[in-house]
Amino acid sequence: MALTFDSSAITHGIQLALAPVFLLTAVSGMIGAVAGRLARIIDRARVVEDRARAHTDPDPGFLARTYKELADLRLRGRLANGCIGLLTFCAFLIGSTIILLFLGETTNFQSNRLAVAGFLAGVASFLLALVCFLTETLLATRLLDFDMLQQALEHKP
Repeated sequence: MALTFDSSAITHGIQLALAPVFLLTAVSGMIGAVAGRLARIIDRARVVEDRARAHTDPDPGFLARTYKELADLRLRGRLANGCIGLLTFCAFLIGSTIILLFLGETTNFQSNRLAVAGFLAGVASFLLALVCFLTETLLATRLLDFDMLQQALEHKP
């Protein structure tokens, strides 16, 4: 594996590696968005737990609703964690692809098949992360309680 210092080969290697860098930018933005959602899930779970601990309401359904909400929040948190894990794995694979493309262009190392496999696996990981993200957001909107709105519409003169 001899290093070549041909400037045109190095320039071409940088050009090849540039496309996956854009995917890395998208991945980092997604990680930020999902991490923000995870923080909100954790904050909400803490509020619900504190309310349950301070529970003095005689309503017997209160604790049942609280446990249901905590279970839903746990599921959403697991989906967000899975999404972050898949995005991190995607970033690792795309970073490895960039290295392989650059090495393949600047050395005699035959890395094309590895680079293609790494890139495709990274894209597959990104797509799975998007499925987790969509599922989590669908769960979040499903959990919204529109009873107050429905009651207001029914009692409207």
